[in-house]
Amino acid sequence: MTTVTTMKADTRSIPSPDELIARARAMIPALKARAVRGAEECMIPAETVAEMQDAGLFRVLQPRRWGGYEMRPEVFYEILATLAQGDMSSAWIYGVIAVHPWQLATFDDKAAQEVWGEDDSVLIASSYMPTGRLTPCEGGYRLTGRWGYSGGSDHCQWTFLAGVPEGPEGPDFNNAMIILVPRTDYMLVDTWDTAGLRGTGSKDLVIEDKFVPHHRAVSRINTFQRTLPGREVNSSPLYGLPYGQVFSRAVSTASIGALQAMINLVTETAKTRVSIHGVAAKSDPVLTQALAEAQNEIDMLMLVMRRNCDVLWGYAERDEDPPMELRTQYRFQASLPPERASIMAARLFKAVGGAAVYNKNGYGQILADINTGRQHAANQFELFARNWGAEMTGIPNNDTFL
Repeated sequence: MTTVTTMKADTRSIPSPDELIARARAMIPALKARAVRGAEECMIPAETVAEMQDAGLFRVLQPRRWGGYEMRPEVFYEILATLAQGDMSSAWIYGVIAVHPWQLATFDDKAAQEVWGEDDSVLIASSYMPTGRLTPCEGGYRLTGRWGYSGGSDHCQWTFLAGVPEGPEGPDFNNAMIILVPRTDYMLVDTWDTAGLRGTGSKDLVIEDKFVPHHRAVSRINTFQRTLPGREVNSSPLYGLPYGQVFSRAVSTASIGALQAMINLVTETAKTRVSIHGVAAKSDPVLTQALAEAQNEIDMLMLVMRRNCDVLWGYAERDEDPPMELRTQYRFQASLPPERASIMAARLFKAVGGAAVYNKNGYGQILADINTGRQHAANQFELFARNWGAEMTGIPNNDTFL
C-alpha cells in the first residue's frame, strides 16, 4: 500500500457554512471598492485573492485530509452568489478556482501530493476548450496547444486543461481528457479585452510539447461515469457527484449575485431619485414591478439550486448514478441563471432611466458582466434545454457534460 502524506484539518477549526457565508458578505464593500481597479487592470487585485484565502473560502470543496472543509456544493454556490454582490469578476474567479480542489480530489492521489504536498493553499486555474492535442508516450502523454478564457490564471500555480488524443483520422473528441499541468509548463498570453468581466483576466495559455504523466490525466468519460481514481481515498459523497453538475454552477451562479447587486442599486436609487418631470422613482410602477420580478427570479433560481443539490447529494450518498432525464434537467437548470439574470438586469437598467448610463453609478458594469458571463459555453441554455427535451421524448443522450 502506498503511504500518502497529507495535511489534516482539525475539525474543531472548520467554520460552519453560515460563518463562511458571513465572511463572504463582509468582503462585499472591499470588492465594490476594488471593482474599477480590477476592470482597468484586467486582473483581480492580489489582496482580494489573499483575503479569500484568509477567509478559508477556497477550502470549501477541498478534502479534509488536505486541509479542506469538504462541504456540500450548495455552500460553495451560496458563497459565490454572495461575493458577486460586491463584484462579479471577483466572484467569477472564485467560482472557477474554488471548484478545482473538488476536481483534484477525483484524480489519482499522486496528483494531489504534487499540488498540495508542501502547501495545501495552492490554487488551480483551468480552460476546458478542447484545443489541446495529446500524443501517447511512455508513462503518459505529450501535450501541445493553446487555450483561451482561463479566469484568474495569474493567481494560480497549476491549471486543468482539456486534451484531445490524436487518432488515425484526426482528433478523437470522444476520448477527450482533463489534464493537470504545473505553471512552469505553460505561458500566459494577455488577450483579455472585453466589455464585461474584465477583472477576471481570463488569459490564453500556451503549451509546447510538454510531458504529462498518466496520474495527471482523467478521461471525460470517467468523469461522466463517476469512475474516478481519487474516490479510492476521498470517500465523501461530495466526490461522487457528477462533474458536469458541479462545475456548471461554478460559472452560472455569479450572475445571480450580480443581479442582486443591481436590485440593491436600484432600490437605493429609487428612495431619493425624482425624474425631470417631478415623479419619484419609488412611485414608478415600471420600476417597482421590475424590482419585484427580479427579486422573485433570484428566489426561484436559488430554490432550484438548493433543491437540485439536495437531490444529487442523495444519489451520491447511495453511490448511484442519477437518472439521465434528471441529469439533463438539472444541467439545463444550472445553465439558466445567466439568461434570466441578463433579462432582469436589462429591465432594471432601463427602468432606472438616465442615471444608469453613468459609469460612476455602476449599473452598466453589472449589466456588462452578466451579459459576458452569459456567453460562456457552459451557459448556453438553449443547447441544454434541447437535450433535456430530447431525453424526455426518448432520444438517447450523447452529452457527457452532465
